[in-house]
Amino acid sequence: MPDLDQRSHVAAVILAGGRSSRMGGGDKGFLDLGGKPVLAHVIDRLRPQVGTLVVNSNTDPASFAQFGLPVVSDATPDFAGPLAGLLAGLRWTVSNVPAARWVLSVSNDAPFLPPDLVQRLLEAVSDGRSAAVASSNGRKHHVIGLWSVALADDLASAMDGGLRKAADFVARQGAASVTFPLLKVGDRSVDPFFNVNTPADLELAREISARMDGAAGS
Repeated sequence: MPDLDQRSHVAAVILAGGRSSRMGGGDKGFLDLGGKPVLAHVIDRLRPQVGTLVVNSNTDPASFAQFGLPVVSDATPDFAGPLAGLLAGLRWTVSNVPAARWVLSVSNDAPFLPPDLVQRLLEAVSDGRSAAVASSNGRKHHVIGLWSVALADDLASAMDGGLRKAADFVARQGAASVTFPLLKVGDRSVDPFFNVNTPADLELAREISARMDGAAGS
């Protein structure tokens, strides 16, 4: 976990701007997982690691009131995907958290994020890079990353030029890739960046969460 000084330099934007089409619409962050919303699990995982949290969503901000976090909408009007949410988070951080030097981006449907996510990504940018993304199980997670606030203008310019794929922006920045191990939950190996995309995923997440709670209480 980052120390208090490091945490004050990192803000996190939770990307909740997706359409959730595979879940039948609506915001996946509000789905029940072990008696509380999926988004609450994401917040609980992040809060010890960062100084500030903000939610990116294009729905009514009042619907997020229960979480007590600022809500910022996409910086572009055409539903441009996660990069628009990242840009909104970068712009918001520059304006509202002047001490922050980095913005962590995560999706709102990943309830099992590693407790050392920020620490390890910060270590990966200590060589002077402007970005680092998480990787697990042989796959990069292009929207789960740490970004210098100085990238806001470059991202805005790239999006004005038509850039929409997060993978392309990761490549453009030469971002470091940090591999995280699978979680052991009983006899099951779980990707720490498992995300809830479908009803079947939600059922699996509930099973994993119950096992975790059982292990913690034993």
